[in-house]
This record gives sequence, C-alpha cells and structure tokens, in this order.
Amino acid sequence: MLERQLLVNKLKINYKVAGQGQPVFILHGWGGSSDSWIKVQEILASQGYKVICPDFPGFGKSALPLEPWGVEQYAEWLNNFIKEFKDKETDAGEPFFFLSHSFGGRVAIKFSIQYPTKLKKLIFCGSAGIKIKPSLKTKIIFYLAKTGNTIFNSKYLVKFKNRARKILYLFLGRNSDYLKARGVMRETIKKVLQEDLLSDLPKIKTKTLIVWGKDDNAVPLKCAYLFKTKIRNSRLEILPNAGHSPHLEDPKKLSEIILNFLSEY
Repeated sequence: MLERQLLVNKLKINYKVAGQGQPVFILHGWGGSSDSWIKVQEILASQGYKVICPDFPGFGKSALPLEPWGVEQYAEWLNNFIKEFKDKETDAGEPFFFLSHSFGGRVAIKFSIQYPTKLKKLIFCGSAGIKIKPSLKTKIIFYLAKTGNTIFNSKYLVKFKNRARKILYLFLGRNSDYLKARGVMRETIKKVLQEDLLSDLPKIKTKTLIVWGKDDNAVPLKCAYLFKTKIRNSRLEILPNAGHSPHLEDPKKLSEIILNFLSEY
C-alpha cells in the first residue's frame, strides 16, 4: 500500500492506494480518514482491485477547505480528485466502483446523480443523508453546534470547562466527532446536517448494495430500509453483529459481502 498526495482545487490531498485492477474508491465517514479503512482496502486489493481511499478535505492528512462546504461541494471536489488521480494513474479508467460509509454516503448520493455514467456499482455502508426524528443525543449535537462554546463559558462551568467537555463527549460517544469540529469544519458540518437527501435516492440508477449493522446507533436500521425502498436497483445486507463501523468491527465479513457484489454481472 502506498500513501501519496495530490493537489486538487488548490488543496493538498492525502490518499492511499493499493492493488491493481478495476478501481474502487472508498469514501470514509465524518471524523474518519483513509487510516480507518486499511484492513478492508488490503483485502479488496488482494482480490484484484485497485483500491483508492482519499482523506476528504478537512480530514486525515488533507488540507482544510478554504470555506465551509456542503455535500455538493464535496461531490464536485471528488470528481476533480478522480480526474487528477486518473491523470497520475493511467490505469484507473471508468466506470469505477464506490464504497461509501456514513458521511461518505452523502457525497456518493450526490456524485451518483451528477455523474451516473462514471459509476459501475455503488455501495452504501451505514450511510448518512436521511433526516429522522432526532434522539436526545442528536438534539444536544444540534444545540451545541449552534451555541458553540457558550455552554462551557457560563460562570458555573468555566472552572470545569475541560472536564465538563470530556464528560459530555463520553455521553455522546462517536457523535462527539461532530462537536469536536472547529473553524471552517464546524460551519461545514452545520451545512451538511441541514441537508435531507431522501428525495435524491430515487434518482440513483446505478446498481446498489446497501450494507448496515443491525446495532447501528448512529444511523438507525430503519434508514437502511428507506434506502432499499427508494433506490430501485438495490439490495440490502444486514450484519447481525455489527454497529455503525463494520469496517472496523468485522472487516473480513464486510469485505466478503463487498467482493461478492463487485464480482456479479
């Protein structure tokens, strides 16, 4: 596996590439990076695929976007990244495969609608994008995204600011990734969370696999069934012993499901 950099939209972008064969682009989730997909990337690459996993702008080792982005901007950036990558790696032709997770699924939805001829198959893994009735944790996230550090600067909490923040993050679990965003990324996540992509799903014409952990507490299983209902040419696989991150919880099983789908005609 190689780690390389590209200049895309004047931003230095880090990515990992492994294997030879048909290109598979992995689109990581919010708060993640190419590092979190190494095990799956290695398995797919060993089975005859060229697997590319970029760090989205603002994540991993890639530069921050110069201004707050929404999902449309990330999809446009992704198209430009692929163009630059193809110029550098001449064996990376079209159409290609997308494997997307969580926030990466939002980007994949927009990309697949804007550039349908570039995709051969599409995989959503615990994909975000559908607005659902917010849980208590989600309500806290939205509230704090609006108020920023105000809650921690009250005269009652200022002496315990760091400790209070740690306790809150512990309560929120992985959702605290959204609150940890600062500067341009805090404004970016505000824009991203405002978008409901449910009406975009029927516009997807690419053959699609939907993979979901049965115990996903970040994006509940009912969203998987909505994806399946709205995307005509799709099928659903539920992992009984996984949550929101099957690529970390059971990378071998996830890779097996993905490889079976990729090899189908």
